[in-house]
Amino acid sequence: LQNGAVPGEQGKQEKSVKRGNWGNQIEFVLTSVGYAVGLGNVWRFPYLCYRNGGGAFMFPYFIMLVFCGIPLFFMELSFGQFASQGCLGVWRVSPMFKGVGYGMMVVSTYIGIYYNVVICIAFYYFFVSMTHVLPWTYCSNPWNTPDCVGVLDGNLSSRAALNITQLLNTTQKRTSPSEEYWRRYVLNLSDDIGNLGEVRLPLLGCLGVSWVVVFLCLIKGVKSSGKVVYFTATFPYVVLTILFVRGITLEGAVTGIMYYLTPQWDKILNAKVWGDAASQIFYSLGCAWGGLITMASYNKFNNNCYRDSIIISITNCATSVYAGFVIFSILGFMANHLGVDVSKVADHGPGLAFVAYPEALTLLPISPLWSILFFFMLILLGLGTQFCLLETLVTAIVDEVGNEWIIRKKTFVTLGVAVAGFLLGVPLTTQAGIYWLLLMDNYAASFSLVVISCIMCVAIMYIYGHRNYFKDIEMMLGFPPPLFFQICWRFISPAIIFFILVFTVIQYRPISYNEYVYPTWAISIGFLMALSSVICIPIYAIYKVCRSEGDTLLERLKNATKASKDWGPALPEHRSGRYAPAFSPSTESHLEVQPLQPEKGQSEAAAASPVQGSNGSAHSQDSRL
Repeated sequence: LQNGAVPGEQGKQEKSVKRGNWGNQIEFVLTSVGYAVGLGNVWRFPYLCYRNGGGAFMFPYFIMLVFCGIPLFFMELSFGQFASQGCLGVWRVSPMFKGVGYGMMVVSTYIGIYYNVVICIAFYYFFVSMTHVLPWTYCSNPWNTPDCVGVLDGNLSSRAALNITQLLNTTQKRTSPSEEYWRRYVLNLSDDIGNLGEVRLPLLGCLGVSWVVVFLCLIKGVKSSGKVVYFTATFPYVVLTILFVRGITLEGAVTGIMYYLTPQWDKILNAKVWGDAASQIFYSLGCAWGGLITMASYNKFNNNCYRDSIIISITNCATSVYAGFVIFSILGFMANHLGVDVSKVADHGPGLAFVAYPEALTLLPISPLWSILFFFMLILLGLGTQFCLLETLVTAIVDEVGNEWIIRKKTFVTLGVAVAGFLLGVPLTTQAGIYWLLLMDNYAASFSLVVISCIMCVAIMYIYGHRNYFKDIEMMLGFPPPLFFQICWRFISPAIIFFILVFTVIQYRPISYNEYVYPTWAISIGFLMALSSVICIPIYAIYKVCRSEGDTLLERLKNATKASKDWGPALPEHRSGRYAPAFSPSTESHLEVQPLQPEKGQSEAAAASPVQGSNGSAHSQDSRL
């Protein structure tokens, strides 16, 4: 290929065999939907919505989606697709900022460790739901306390005869059987984050199961995971629909849904509501995790990632809204059954998934069936995100080393990362595991993501240059990014990201879990986790500047930020225009013509064999091949 031969199918095939591609476009879209739609859509968004003014929250939420979510999503997809590289390789665009890629890897590592622990708890509940009576239905178990009052315990008709004030008093003091099952049996919760206690063997077993499932689905990289997502990305919608239909037919469901949707317009002037909307969009879409860049890097060069980014972003947000109906219809039914306000039973995070919702399910006929469906849905939602987190790390390692040996042994890299993830997750299955899990959730992937995303925007738009980037996209898609996106990328999205950062700092409250307040040393560890990903950026920048050529600091800075020679499309036939190799003019014309009209290119090449002199025979032979 270096001697003037037409870079035809042979080069294309080599690259595809080496790195792999999606089998088709649907695989990429489904994988990205599975990545963006995760547990947060079910257990965080509905709660945020009801807490921040119901239907009124939708207004800032969709404004943030349009001005920040979709533009950032499109930027990351186009960035990865253009270079066909993972979150480290793309920084050939400006080598000094490669620390951003390392930061993304650190964030994905933290999330990958604790996310699979949540999946393993869902697996545990899924397995224990396969009984006649759910184990958290009654208060007659060895782990229950005298304070336990189940919604199905005792004689309900005699309880109905009690006056309403007594009922309210008992409900305020009661602990539910599902809460006691969660705290006293599943977690066997210790009294402090430092008191790890014993490893909960059933959870450890389920953690092993969830890592084995993730590894098997990624055993051949995107070739195998691309097939799995046909099920994992679509089936949660089937389950959501079944639960939705079951939910809205229950008494009190309308009350719950009204609680979720009724707009409180006065809250729209509250900065916290806008901050929550921006944060939820940002974290929900998975921006700055490195996964979007990685998934897009397996696309074909000319794929319309502009269309994909809009479809995936809107699907993600629509799923969040839909999940709210599923959650609040059943919570409304439970509140109606207990005779209390919906706010008394509403919760978010693990409290919703493993306490409030399972308890509501015990009130339904054939409750084990609904429980199995609900936890199976949580498992699939979690796995969709987990596939991409693991693939991000594996792709970054393989692309960075980049030799033939590691590309052939990619399965072993995947296995190594999975085993390391399992071992690092073991402390989260101890009696203090939930404290550590929430600490990682609150600190490891919060403000560090915002900083990473902000620096990425600035590096691409202002250091590499917006004009260069717009030309790159035009070369890839055949049209420049629409004016709206150009304005968002340059001004609006960085401003919103900066607003989220300021908002996160102002709104900061030390973490707590129910009544337990975290000690200072634990919060310090949380901040160190957050800093560990951001600190990669300045450390690598200093290292790169020191290693760059130049007599003065300014010269070194210029050389460190300048795009490297191998930045650009990965395949030779796509390297046209300013990326064209410095060969003879005939080669350039072949480079541009060949992908459009391969037959014509071949016949021309065959006819023009004398052009290259001594290499002519090789040239015509190649083109016939």
